[in-house]
Amino acid sequence: MKPPSRFPLRTKVAEFHAFRYSFYDLEITINKTLRDVQQLKENQRLRQSEAWAREQAQHLQNCLQDLKKTQAQLIQTAKMSSLGQVVAGIAHEINNPVNFIYGNLSHVSNYTQDLLHLLHLYQQQYTPPCSEIQTEIKAIDLEFMIADLPQILVSMKGGVDRIQKIVLSLRNFSRLDEANIKPVDIHEGIKSSLMILQNRLQTRAAHPEIQVIEEYSALPLVECYAGELNQVFINIIYNAIDALNECNKQRSLDDIRACPLAITIRTFLLEENSRVVIQIRDNGLGMTADVKDRIFEPFFTTKPVGEGTGLGLYISYQIVLEKHGGALKCFSEEGQGAEFWIEIPIRQTRSELDVI
Repeated sequence: MKPPSRFPLRTKVAEFHAFRYSFYDLEITINKTLRDVQQLKENQRLRQSEAWAREQAQHLQNCLQDLKKTQAQLIQTAKMSSLGQVVAGIAHEINNPVNFIYGNLSHVSNYTQDLLHLLHLYQQQYTPPCSEIQTEIKAIDLEFMIADLPQILVSMKGGVDRIQKIVLSLRNFSRLDEANIKPVDIHEGIKSSLMILQNRLQTRAAHPEIQVIEEYSALPLVECYAGELNQVFINIIYNAIDALNECNKQRSLDDIRACPLAITIRTFLLEENSRVVIQIRDNGLGMTADVKDRIFEPFFTTKPVGEGTGLGLYISYQIVLEKHGGALKCFSEEGQGAEFWIEIPIRQTRSELDVI
């Protein structure tokens, strides 16, 4: 047993000081802990603020990107709408004189036959003709004229028929500014698009003729936005022509003659006759996997600067999916060409129309 201290007061004072120092240490520890807790709270608030700032920055970036897409789409739509109005005006102006010529060609043909018949009668009744008439007959080569004049009229009629088909195609193409959904003949829209692009399909300098193989099935009328669907056909066929022309640049004339490049367009019904499929395929160079994965992205293009906007296929994708509740797919491998699969319902449901 510890003996009692000889100085109990001094001992108590020492214990008091020891307790006081312990208390000070505890106070310092508590204050430090409180500061650490406060710092943790500040750091947490900073992290939350930074996360919120990053989230807002990403949101603003997405909004800016969406705004750019919408702006580009509106610009493209406005261009196509303006083009549709211009084409409709040109078609109207061409149609009037063409109808006048077409309506009078039959009369000219009848008059020509009557005059030739009358000339034949004169030749029978007044044989031989006087020397002055004989000289004129030789000068104008009458026999050739009699044989060639009907052929000229047939050629003129064929030319007018061709112009009328072009005018009809222009009028169909000018449906771009139509806002109403209506039943239309899909084949009519495809043929109109091919007529518009006919100049690019024909033989030109450094660009051999591109064959178009049309394999159409019997289809019912399809409820759609005719003008916008025509825009899809134009965009896809136009890109196929560019791809084939680029392919021809890398081939010799012998290769081109041996295996001419072509665009094949097929149509058929799918899913118990409820959906229509339009396949547009080319036998060009095809695409890499990276290009195929990005083909429908806005502003993505493989063309040189100034030759492509990267909006054609993006807008086509929006038209098929959002406007018609359909599907637009691309199948391609390097060296195997490319195929675009357009699939749209024959009848637009109420829910699909509400999304538009």
